[in-house]
Amino acid sequence: MMTKCGFVAVVGKPNAGKSSLVNALVGEKVSIVSPKPQTTRNNILGIYNSNDCQIVFVDTPGINKAETGLDNFMQKSIKGAVSDVNAVIIVADITKEFSKTEKELIENYNLKRIPVIVVLNKTDLVSEEKIFRSLSSFMPVIDKCEVVPVSSLKHKNLGALIDVVKKHLSEMEDKYFDDDSYTDKPLKFLVAEIIREKALYFLSEEIPHGLAVIVQNYEEADNIINIDADIICEKASHKPIILGHQGEMLKKIGHNARVTIQKIVQKKVMLNLFVKFKSNWKNNLEFLNSMGYNVNEI
Repeated sequence: MMTKCGFVAVVGKPNAGKSSLVNALVGEKVSIVSPKPQTTRNNILGIYNSNDCQIVFVDTPGINKAETGLDNFMQKSIKGAVSDVNAVIIVADITKEFSKTEKELIENYNLKRIPVIVVLNKTDLVSEEKIFRSLSSFMPVIDKCEVVPVSSLKHKNLGALIDVVKKHLSEMEDKYFDDDSYTDKPLKFLVAEIIREKALYFLSEEIPHGLAVIVQNYEEADNIINIDADIICEKASHKPIILGHQGEMLKKIGHNARVTIQKIVQKKVMLNLFVKFKSNWKNNLEFLNSMGYNVNEI
């Protein structure tokens, strides 16, 4: 039996809601979500499965100016993500004006003959009139791309988006991944990302974006998983902030991360967190490679 399958890159500006969209489409937590820009650092595959198709969504970092070694890796990874896909989804925040960057993306992908689907996200935050105006503004380029308004948060119109994506898939005898797969990333990677998500959430006012998480130990037994992880900060002054008074902030991060991890692994989790300082780690290529960013390969 033939099945429609394909890869679809999900790109866009920071905070447009790319990761939220992929999570909503897949139905599982694949990418972390944070109000801070550039939360996603790797290309992460989110796998949508149904009886008649398999769509592999490639969640990419936000398009931004590269200023550090990590930034450079993220921007180059976007180019790699769209090099061999069936289609590209450009996620735009409908509460904001469609930018020059987003328009240039459409033109760029059209020149490369890559099908473009523009997703106007966050429709739950605007009126129907605003949605109509946004759709009308696309009339000059409507022949160059398809436009779908959605709300990732409210899971609104996601079925319509899937139907549009299906048109660009290929007929295949076998799927790329098993039907029960929803990401290509190992649990150890997801654990590190969840811890980073909780740290970014609780430290949103105090700590800039320069946090990393390394899982040093991941031991799985019959009824429990023991995890040791380091939260890496790039300034010595950030360490006591992450720890908090008498370690309260670190406990809060750990508790919330553990609850989320347990929902995914369906086991009890023992999580031990440590805070370490590493100056200028985002420009340390050896350190970035050790974390799996593979800077030299991009």
